[in-house]
Amino acid sequence: MNRVETQSGRDREPEQGPVVPLRRVDGRVVRGKGARTRRRLLEAAERVFGDLGYHDASVVKITEAAGVSLGTFYQYFQSKQAIFDELVADLNRRVRHAMSDASRRGRTRIEAERLGFAAFFRFTAEHPALYRVIRQAEFVSPKAMEQHYERIAEGYVEGLKAAMEAGEIAPADPLVVAWALMAVGEMIGMRWILWSKASRIPPAVFEETMGFVSRSLGIAPSRARRRDSR
Repeated sequence: MNRVETQSGRDREPEQGPVVPLRRVDGRVVRGKGARTRRRLLEAAERVFGDLGYHDASVVKITEAAGVSLGTFYQYFQSKQAIFDELVADLNRRVRHAMSDASRRGRTRIEAERLGFAAFFRFTAEHPALYRVIRQAEFVSPKAMEQHYERIAEGYVEGLKAAMEAGEIAPADPLVVAWALMAVGEMIGMRWILWSKASRIPPAVFEETMGFVSRSLGIAPSRARRRDSR
């Protein structure tokens, strides 16, 4: 998908996420056709890095997949490493937006968890390269990998802390709880979406996962279940 350019010369995510400034290597703001070209390059990089891995990928393969010239690539990114790092950040922005946009519609913490988990699983089914790219980042760009998880955890901690202070869930260290729940989502998605090449989490697996999440948060299963949350 292409981003939609705003009148400010900034660029909106396809999922209507945060507005972020886009610039070329020379510092000029990217607008219109340039924004669409840059998006094509990132989409191509997602496919190439996801399919081939970082070391077998190349700028040439990315430009071929995007349908642009080498010269065009270097207007937007300085190197293969640069587009890889930007891809990690781009996927991070998009998955965070998908989860937060869904979870904020929940009226209770467990509804927010159900909606957020469902959104995460949908995103990973649509973007299986997320798993592969982040795991490659551990070796290719460790700082980018750390920032990916830290940025997800940051917002998660705030939501959990508020729910604890309101007495909605059991008191605990919200940082530890956030990272534990992130691990649950990642491993369940890996097993039932990435490895199975499925378009969705099986309903029974989703309900079992949410039962575990509910118990972990100190919420009774009878209060936690909502048939219409996915």
